Amino acid sequence: MKSVNSNFKVGSKVIFEGEPYLIESSEFIKPGKGQAFVRVKFRRLLTGQLLDKTFKATDSSLELADVIEINLIYLYNDGYFWYFMNEKNFEQFLVEKKILMNQLKWLIEQNSYLTTLWNNKIISIIPNNFIKLKVIETEQFKKGDIFGSGEKIAVLENKIKIKVPLFISIGDFIKVDTRSSLYISRIKK
Repeated sequence: MKSVNSNFKVGSKVIFEGEPYLIESSEFIKPGKGQAFVRVKFRRLLTGQLLDKTFKATDSSLELADVIEINLIYLYNDGYFWYFMNEKNFEQFLVEKKILMNQLKWLIEQNSYLTTLWNNKIISIIPNNFIKLKVIETEQFKKGDIFGSGEKIAVLENKIKIKVPLFISIGDFIKVDTRSSLYISRIKK
């Protein structure tokens, strides 16, 4: 069993209460009176939830979590599972919909995604900050209709609706920020 000593190193991935957590901050406190302690801020890797916990400085160590991050290619889904592949060794992984949550809208077949594995099972998918998508539907404006903000709604190939500038047309490729779902720029063909 590998373990982290009682200094609770920031960035370590550990098992706490049977689940993987990331130590985001750790503060050793030695009060004037009483026993020293460590205040730790954890991020639960399965949900992203934050947890604050205080440990005695003499507490035993935590077990290191078998957590790795690798790039996997998204292949397809069958409605029940989403399939990914490691392009180095062609090993395939499947993921249930509930694990993907808000990332589903950014999954594009044959794109690579940073993936977190725990005990060789996918626990999270992180899309690239920016993604290239095709506009499949948008409002048409005639000359003289321009007013207000100069934006219109466009439907992208992943069925997401976002605001785009008036000059964007059906068939254009655009760069979208996956963190904010905002239009960044048009991509020239």
